[in-house]
Amino acid sequence: MRRSLLTGTICCLMMAAEAQTDNFRQAYDAFQQQAETQYENFRDEANRQYAEFVKRAWEEYRVLPAIPKPKEKEVPPVVIKEEKRKRQQPIEDKQLPIEQTIVPPTPQPQPAPVAPIREQPQPVAEQWQTFTVYGTEMRVRFGDAERFRLPQLTEQAVGEAWLRLSGEAYNNLLRDCLTLRMERHLGDWAYLQMLCQMAEACLGKGNEATLLTAYAYCQSGYQMRLGMANGRLRLLYASEHTIFDKSYFLQDGTRYYVYGDEAERMQLCAVGYPQERPLSLWITEEQQLAVSKTKLRTLTAKRYPAVTATVSVNRNMVDFADSYPTSCVGDDFMTRWAMYADTPMEQTIRNSLYPALRKAIAGLGEREAVERLLNWVQTAFVYEYDDKVWGGDRAFFADETLYYPYCDCEDRSILLSRLVRDLLGLKVVLVYYPGHLATAIRFTETVKGDYLLVDGDRYTVCDPTYINASAGMTMPGMDNSQAKVIVLR
Repeated sequence: MRRSLLTGTICCLMMAAEAQTDNFRQAYDAFQQQAETQYENFRDEANRQYAEFVKRAWEEYRVLPAIPKPKEKEVPPVVIKEEKRKRQQPIEDKQLPIEQTIVPPTPQPQPAPVAPIREQPQPVAEQWQTFTVYGTEMRVRFGDAERFRLPQLTEQAVGEAWLRLSGEAYNNLLRDCLTLRMERHLGDWAYLQMLCQMAEACLGKGNEATLLTAYAYCQSGYQMRLGMANGRLRLLYASEHTIFDKSYFLQDGTRYYVYGDEAERMQLCAVGYPQERPLSLWITEEQQLAVSKTKLRTLTAKRYPAVTATVSVNRNMVDFADSYPTSCVGDDFMTRWAMYADTPMEQTIRNSLYPALRKAIAGLGEREAVERLLNWVQTAFVYEYDDKVWGGDRAFFADETLYYPYCDCEDRSILLSRLVRDLLGLKVVLVYYPGHLATAIRFTETVKGDYLLVDGDRYTVCDPTYINASAGMTMPGMDNSQAKVIVLR
């Protein structure tokens, strides 16, 4: 392992005099240089230095208003009556223009501790603390000796408590948390929820649990800040994504979102930790949550009755999705749908849904197979506007569309993109028109109709909201001069 440090910039906005600030900066810079030759002790020393900063480096910040989700106009679905469909002329080839192609960045590996966290010798009788997150029971090593109190919420008390947490007694707790993240394939958002539930199980709801959450989150490699408001300690997390409808604090150009209740003003400890990295809301692999099956639901295509499936969804995954914040990469709202569409479908659903769909399309060519999947998504689900159901825009993971009684164009497009990639192995892109989302599929056989060229490859429009439409048909009223293509993994 390379023995070097990602030094980064640590901005200390202190309430003390400027000269005192410079002294702290010099001490921390000297520590980082010294740590190059003392890597094994780096984490211990980093926490000692950080605790000293916590005792002094606080300043008042004002909350900045939440960034609202862009308001979309409502484009109603279009239905082709069956009699009219049968009289349609053969579809002709037509290349459609594209205003922009959006390629979301490749998700990076999750953050890691700045240095290995060593296992500590076990007492004769280990003490474990169990807790539940998204219906999944977990446990960590935490005993009576590790409990602590913050009788007063002061900078000095928080710094001293941080120093205590950085002792070897809490190493096994951190190792257990990181092991759970790895074994359960938890994304960053689920991991943060896990740490919060863990800390509350260990210490109850209060400032002590908040500090334990913040410490475990920081030691796992994540970028966070501590705050105080109204007698309560707060955890603020940095995100590489823009999170909508949630107020934030801005420090050194980075947005920090308050975990839990918000406040208009807050004292922040504006000090960074070495090698810290912001939270990512990408979910790159299936999260291993305990299974709590929902009631069975039978879904049948109207044109192809043989395309029918009885599905059950994991309620715990639905609960996770309900807590998942709406966001986009950077400030590009178009990337939002890729984050949902690129999330793998859970094994519970694949076990019940995929065998039935595979049987229904077995032996068919690509176009025929897609036509059946397309009509299934078009006609087996009830369309309804998010504003009416949810009071505002809300995108679904593919799993959620199979659970909730209503869905809209974006939910259908996300589901179809997942099915086509998983069952047929074909590439899919999302096509955004103002107020509407559709899909386009890269067939390997000749399929005539409306198509787009993306990096020289031909993608045929397949719109799951254009009811009864075939592959190659664009829903009426769509303006391709404003169309944006979103590339999926």
